[in-house]
Amino acid sequence: MSDPQRPRASLRTAVVWEVLEAALDRRAKATGRDGVLDVLDTGGGSGNFAVPVARLGHRVTVVDPSPNALFALERRAAEAGVAERVRGVQGDAHGLFDVVERGGYDAVLCHGVLEYVDDPAEGLRNAVAALRPAGTLSVLAAGLGGAVLARALAGHFTEAKQALTDPEGRWGTGDPMPRRFTADQLTALVAGAGLEVGPVHGVRVFADLVPGVLVDTEPGALDALLQLEAAAAELPAFHSVATQLHVLAERD
Repeated sequence: MSDPQRPRASLRTAVVWEVLEAALDRRAKATGRDGVLDVLDTGGGSGNFAVPVARLGHRVTVVDPSPNALFALERRAAEAGVAERVRGVQGDAHGLFDVVERGGYDAVLCHGVLEYVDDPAEGLRNAVAALRPAGTLSVLAAGLGGAVLARALAGHFTEAKQALTDPEGRWGTGDPMPRRFTADQLTALVAGAGLEVGPVHGVRVFADLVPGVLVDTEPGALDALLQLEAAAAELPAFHSVATQLHVLAERD
């Protein structure tokens, strides 16, 4: 994922960023602590979301297993002038509380994590356990339908059918994605972790299917495509063909 503030990259992140920014604003107003939140970004890598969140004035802790990603995070935070509000620690979702405080965060981002962990339910339970009461959870995961559609449009019909019927949503042994979800599967996981499920959004419904040269060269195409993505994101009919699915939830 790329920085949500960079125009071309916004095709991939705009929907999530808009929902997340609004959720953080609501949570900040509710805390009564000068509007500053403690945010945990699990699997946050080089800070694609953490740095923009820190730009809003919040304190962000990023947990990631990659030392290289954490080094890039440090550099990016420094370049953005938010180094004092961003902390990176090496770890993973399974051993989350070896490196961070249980129940210590107003919001937790779990973006691009559930696809890779051995036990998605456990990973999600740990993310929830890191939340303070009434905390907000943002979950972003790979969508099954988007992968099936992409393989079919590329002419790989056998692989498309394999992804459609495989329990993990994989199109074959060469598939780099360990696991994909339907909207029902993802919301069931979130609800099973004890959260109240809020809005569900389809992400990158069209962006991955449109030729990049069209977006880059056609006047007004980027803005028009962004508006189309935003309009389709909340419609359940498009969740089934989205490349990613985003779920926002709150702890009671």
